[in-house]
Amino acid sequence: MAQIPPPALPTPAPDLPAIEVRDLVTYYGKRKILDGVTLSVRTGEVLVIMGGSGSGKTTLLKHLLGLLRPAAGQVRMLGHDINAISARQLNALRQRIGVAFQSGALFSSLSVGENIMLPLREHTDLAESTMRIMARMKLEVVDLAGAEDLMPAELSGGMIKRAAFARAIVMDPRILFCDEPSAGLDPVTSASIDDLIAHLRDATGMTVIVVTHELESAFKIADRICVLDHGRILEIDTVEAIRRSANPRIQDLLGRRTERPATDPDDYLRRLTEGGR
Repeated sequence: MAQIPPPALPTPAPDLPAIEVRDLVTYYGKRKILDGVTLSVRTGEVLVIMGGSGSGKTTLLKHLLGLLRPAAGQVRMLGHDINAISARQLNALRQRIGVAFQSGALFSSLSVGENIMLPLREHTDLAESTMRIMARMKLEVVDLAGAEDLMPAELSGGMIKRAAFARAIVMDPRILFCDEPSAGLDPVTSASIDDLIAHLRDATGMTVIVVTHELESAFKIADRICVLDHGRILEIDTVEAIRRSANPRIQDLLGRRTERPATDPDDYLRRLTEGGR
């Protein structure tokens, strides 16, 4: 049965930001996770989102992907308010983005080539031979030429990450999201993934958003860095400006210094004896 294409979305003006976030607020239950986040992602840049554990990085990424609805605020992607368009229009918009998941998220029962062709099977009516050629082309881009018949279990950690990138870019997205691309990799392999991200941006002009806690990777690949802390943006600026930031929380993050709040002895004793009541 022929696929029914989703309704066409108008093409945004070329000078518009790739993504705009305005006054974004999110709660998990009664706990506020994002508190008035506002940022603009420029077309063609690599923006790195970083912060400590619990800072809101993953929650912000989920909003950018349209997986969560905010309590307040707006997210615009490629000129479209992703919380105001229909589900079918959001599906069409998502076909313009790619996601490289932290674990790779390859299907273990499919070969590398079949994993990469999966988005093409779901969203296009291309001939099988055409899809195979496109998969091989993307494997060439990520330096995995000839790996299409391998199974995920036969790949190293770095190869899994590269295969995940090939799948993420197989439909030539306008925006690429990368969740902790260097996590769990040795320094040499991590550096090769950083080089791959920079190459994809330079070769295709796509906008790349990277969520990471790896400082060395962030400094190497970022055009700008967005630092989150307790659901708020502390600063968005170039790598050098972030390095020189006078904000003590940013310097704590860069210096890997823990935040230890002052403890009142009387309050500490009360919490021990009364169970925090």
